[in-house]
Amino acid sequence: MRTLAPISLVVSLLGLEPSPALAGDGLAQTPPMGWNSWNKFSCNVSEKLIRGAADAMVSSGMKAAGYEYVVIDDCWQTKRDEKGTIVADPERFPSGMKALAAAVHAKGLKFGIYSDAGTMTCAKRPGSKDHEAQDAKTYAEWGVDYLKYDWCNTDGQDTRDAYMKMSHALRATGRPIVFSICEWGNSKPWIWAQGIGHLWRATGDIQDCWDCSKSWGGMGLVHIIDLMADLYPFSGPRHFNDPDMLEVGNGGLTLEENRSHFSFWALFAAPLMAGNDLAAMTPEIRDILTHREVIAIDQDALGMQGRKVRDSGANEVWMKPLSDGSRAVILFNRGSEEASIAVAWDEIGIFPGAKARVRDLWKKADVGILTGRYEAKVAPHGVVMIRITPQY
Repeated sequence: MRTLAPISLVVSLLGLEPSPALAGDGLAQTPPMGWNSWNKFSCNVSEKLIRGAADAMVSSGMKAAGYEYVVIDDCWQTKRDEKGTIVADPERFPSGMKALAAAVHAKGLKFGIYSDAGTMTCAKRPGSKDHEAQDAKTYAEWGVDYLKYDWCNTDGQDTRDAYMKMSHALRATGRPIVFSICEWGNSKPWIWAQGIGHLWRATGDIQDCWDCSKSWGGMGLVHIIDLMADLYPFSGPRHFNDPDMLEVGNGGLTLEENRSHFSFWALFAAPLMAGNDLAAMTPEIRDILTHREVIAIDQDALGMQGRKVRDSGANEVWMKPLSDGSRAVILFNRGSEEASIAVAWDEIGIFPGAKARVRDLWKKADVGILTGRYEAKVAPHGVVMIRITPQY
């Protein structure tokens, strides 16, 4: 009887060696999961909104599914006081950030905030340039657990140095704070940011559409998928490529496209930061965002980003090695007509004659124990996402 190659050997042969785990704070062993205010609410943030999002994260089942960070994006701040301390908008956040963080923590969740490496944020609020240590100390005193750090209004600054400065400032506080680098992939942070941030944006800003682009750099779902395709060697525990926050449930994608979106983020080992109105989502959207088996692919302990293994024009096959020796596979149909797409075992590091259990994740159903290959019909703009487990 032929034996199967161990996953470590398969990973090596496929050129997928993960980077060694960093020593240090122990944060982001798997991709962070949570919610961010920007995609749905932009600058319309308030204490009421954030408290409501925290409530909905619990009541919807998202907390139980693994989501934990509630993150306020831009526009929460107004100025600096006479001592240079950053000031939250007193009208929108009347209780203050420390009280808001405590309210989020009381629900068993974690609290995140936003700043910028430049003189001003993207929305022209005060940035953290020359205030890094002061801001980090303030955030720690407030009880912040996560910092998204943007890259607007940074003329003349060196990207790595600017992010290193805030990274050191956060660590100096002694509080464990996940550091999310957001410079849109312009300086190839996957090359230099490991050990500085826990995750880094690898693409431009996502747009709530399948295939579109904006003059300022925003892009649709398939553009981001393509930009992520070759970055798999640079991702792993404590250092994840970030294809931006989720647009699942924001109205610009069909239900099929929303499933494709979530499937790819899971295959990419991407941070799963929901960006919809949690309090008003439909049962169908909730079921996508809380799908335990797909989330398990994202949160797999191996922490590896999936990669494309075959491109046949509109039809593609993508694969992610998993810690138990299984492979997560996406059969992806970019086209406008239904297509039959197959994956062969030898494409994903399994011996061709081996038997493997195939499970359709979205259907939550076992397909059976198969030999050599699997084929399925895939809807337009859709995916079939399967878990293939070799039978030893």
